[in-house]
Amino acid sequence: MAIDRDAILKALERVIDPELQKPVTELEMVREIEIDGPDVRVTIALTVAGCPLRNSFQEQVAEHVGTLAGVRRVELRFDVMSPEEKTALSTRLRGGRPEKSISLDPRTRVIAVASGKGGVGKSSLTVNLAAALDAQGKTVGLIDADIYGHSIPHLLGINQRPIVVDKMIVPPVRGRLKFISIGNFLDENGPVMWRGPMLHRALEQFLSDVHWGELDVIVIDMPPGTGDMAISLGQLLPRAEVLLVTTPQPLAQEVASRAAVMAQRTGQRLVGVVENMAGETFGAGGGELLARQLETPFLGSVPLDVELREAGDRGEPVVESRPDSASAQAIVAIAELVVVPRPGAIQKPLTLLT
Repeated sequence: MAIDRDAILKALERVIDPELQKPVTELEMVREIEIDGPDVRVTIALTVAGCPLRNSFQEQVAEHVGTLAGVRRVELRFDVMSPEEKTALSTRLRGGRPEKSISLDPRTRVIAVASGKGGVGKSSLTVNLAAALDAQGKTVGLIDADIYGHSIPHLLGINQRPIVVDKMIVPPVRGRLKFISIGNFLDENGPVMWRGPMLHRALEQFLSDVHWGELDVIVIDMPPGTGDMAISLGQLLPRAEVLLVTTPQPLAQEVASRAAVMAQRTGQRLVGVVENMAGETFGAGGGELLARQLETPFLGSVPLDVELREAGDRGEPVVESRPDSASAQAIVAIAELVVVPRPGAIQKPLTLLT
């Protein structure tokens, strides 16, 4: 039985680049198809020679081409794109969008997870919120904008370097979740010693040079406080929504209110308040009180939970590894509230809590 070349091409349409999340045929990565009786040889041109996800291509080609009628054996070979091919690919991925412009689709919701101070568990909450939204079927991106205190790669258990295609950064992926962090570019756990303008440039690059594709929502782990990055986010993405994280103590609420005022002054909308680390140690109820004072929704309370901490240490979102835990259930409930867009913004001027 003769093997049809068109059938092979049709099968290759189901081979998806794991990082770009598009078929290899659409990306014009299929360089050659050779048919020798019942044996098929496919050559795919990768964006870089040392692509860390080569096994994914091999598994997909074996599944979709190797099971075609008449195929006895399929061999996958790899080549590398030329500079001209990379430029053409970058142009296709940008969809005609000029370089250095915001790469997010206007329909993508932007949720910045902010806090007035550090140590409130904001990054752990951000990672698990993104994972919970992903589990709900949303296409999710995650930006680690906490440049000095970057922790997203560790919390996700992936320290893979991004691939660069003609100045376009292809973010690492974990399942379907795309993410980017300055930690992805560092060889060791060294300090980032940058001044304000470089912080702005880093956030700008994460928003303009990274190929995010079509996303339903992008979650941004903001650094604590109301400094350079908060100002830059307001300038670059004034339509962003801010999710405010606090712990139950009065001092944390007082400091968190500054981030709420910051959001309003930069034209962003406060989507609600989350109380983290609630329980016997730090008390409870402070987040709900803060939400009432700010006249914004209280989205929920996440208990101080050893399982959440242990999951983060292992590089696993607790909503995946321990979905029955109290913290996971609380975060999933919060994600279900966040995913529903809430009309309106904070209209009246806010005042700092004292």
